[in-house]
Amino acid sequence: MRRIGVDERRARLGVRHRLALAAPTPVTAAASVVALHATDPATVFLSVRARVASVDVEAIERALYDERTLLRMLAMRRTMFVVPTDSAPVVQAASSDAIAATQRRKYTQFIEGAGLGDGAWLRDVEDSTARALAARGEATGAELSTDEPRLRSQVSMAEGKSYGRSQNITTWVLLLLAADGRIVRGRPRGSWTSTQWRWSPIESWLPAGMPRLAAETARVELARRWLAAYGPATVEDLRWWTGWTARHVKQALTELDPVEVDLDGEPGLVLPGDHEPVPEPEPWVAFLPALDPTAMGWSRREWYLGDHRAALFDRSGNVGPTVWSDGRIIGGWAQRADGEITYRLLEDVGRACAQAVESSAGEVAKWIGTARVIPRFRTPLEKELSA
Repeated sequence: MRRIGVDERRARLGVRHRLALAAPTPVTAAASVVALHATDPATVFLSVRARVASVDVEAIERALYDERTLLRMLAMRRTMFVVPTDSAPVVQAASSDAIAATQRRKYTQFIEGAGLGDGAWLRDVEDSTARALAARGEATGAELSTDEPRLRSQVSMAEGKSYGRSQNITTWVLLLLAADGRIVRGRPRGSWTSTQWRWSPIESWLPAGMPRLAAETARVELARRWLAAYGPATVEDLRWWTGWTARHVKQALTELDPVEVDLDGEPGLVLPGDHEPVPEPEPWVAFLPALDPTAMGWSRREWYLGDHRAALFDRSGNVGPTVWSDGRIIGGWAQRADGEITYRLLEDVGRACAQAVESSAGEVAKWIGTARVIPRFRTPLEKELSA
């Protein structure tokens, strides 16, 4: 069994995640990490900025909304991602279909409890909403609720509790249609940091609709792509990232037949033929946003995170903005209310690296410009630096 130590893992990370060797396009950048985290809209843009030389906001928006080579999807771990459009069928069958089924059961229970109808009633509302969107071509949830008034149906949540509230079912129906691969979050209302989406039929991105693959086949392919980007990694890492059951992980790995390697005493996996040593890249520094896919790519993070978890992660396991050097996290950063980019190094990195970090901070500030980027999940260091 070949040993792959921390230094080699960090070298692989830098090259394969396009942090040490820039990607030519936003699509290549997304493919290098399989999928870009998109819970925060700004994360998509800042993750691409860190991986594509000389890219600007407009170029990323073109890929998302004009060329439509990138697609937003609710996928692994019921998290929002942006994926290359040609990867969408794999992600749909491997993750999104199961999420849609789970959420539909949940929402049906709520709707039945409220006396609105049953599962067939919910399906009918979905179909009617999809037809209304097809007729419009693009619409917000509020606009669609004028076409399909049942979207404004109210359901009481946590009734009798101090935190109880009523909400309409618009968001539920749109989520189900998106998770089923029938509609897509398109260009937002507002800037690149906005969370107010316009919706479009899936045919706006995929003219023939979402291709349907067998779930077992798709899981094998998604596991292959993940190991190519994140290997060597543990079985636990793969199960966490995908959100699959242990049985599904085992089935996918049985088909792939990966090679076992020694990760300093812990068993790890790489794809067949991918266990040879890799050359170390030139020194590099990167400012990665909150929830960047590299920082969130493994469940076992000590080899690149060190002792910095308490400062950089919240209690739910969400990472804040991080500063990287040569495959490891060395600090964190934030944007203050006046737009200033501020950072703190959490370890001694030497003069040359510190100067590179200072230069990179200036580049990030220039790139963000007048926009304000506030992570959805606030972490201890980010809150302290932005105060």
